[in-house]
Amino acid sequence: MAQKLVIQAGKTEKEYWRDLWRYRELFYFLAWRDILVRYKQTVVGIAWALLRPLLTMIVFSIVFGRLAKLPSEGVPYPILVFAGMLPWQFFANALTECSNSLINNANLLSKVYFPRLVVPTSAVVVSFVDFLISGMILLGLMAWYNFVPSWRIITLPIFIVIAFMASMGAGLWLAALNVQFRDFRYIVPFIVQFGLYVSPVGFSSEIVPIRWRMLYSLNPMVGVIDGFRWAILGGESRLFWPGFGVSLLLVMGLLLSGIWYFRKMERTFADVI
Repeated sequence: MAQKLVIQAGKTEKEYWRDLWRYRELFYFLAWRDILVRYKQTVVGIAWALLRPLLTMIVFSIVFGRLAKLPSEGVPYPILVFAGMLPWQFFANALTECSNSLINNANLLSKVYFPRLVVPTSAVVVSFVDFLISGMILLGLMAWYNFVPSWRIITLPIFIVIAFMASMGAGLWLAALNVQFRDFRYIVPFIVQFGLYVSPVGFSSEIVPIRWRMLYSLNPMVGVIDGFRWAILGGESRLFWPGFGVSLLLVMGLLLSGIWYFRKMERTFADVI
């Protein structure tokens, strides 16, 4: 007698996370599909991943480095900018991809069961591929300016993980909210644009008066960007550890609350999407 396989949602948190591991092949498929769609048989896709941060870096270097003559922590200003541009672009791309990930896979969500957490997570991974491609520009800048990073570079993976946590946490919130309220597809671009100017991407956060540094660190990306610069630039680059601690706690809170809210709304996605 043939056996019948019944697929259903896990009834406990432990079963849910076990299901998440069981559906890891679906995660690979979704991530690989999006990567192929973006880069296969196209030059523009890969070129855009390089040109967008490169052009932004040039503009910021001219405005803040040449015209405003802001301090560069003892390194060439383009390297300062791009060290901050890398984590910001990763975060911004992840927000955009995650917020639309469930909507773009509506047919899949309404037909079969699988842990919905797979979808936004695969979107963050696709954004991480862009991050790796953009990193080649930073390597090129270092070679151009004969810049050799210090021993701190070995700590960079720690800050990459923190950037991944921030991207994942904010992305889960926006992915779930976008299913419930479609207005968020208009809000996300504003968040990304506004966040670019209130985060220390084109300038060093050291220009912020010390009495405002803790308040400024309430932006979680401040700690992430400062951490990247501290690891990459070395030398005169300093990390405001109290502010970094605040940013790190906010990132962890953002991730945990994002998972909580996503799981809370997950069972309603198929009904309202």
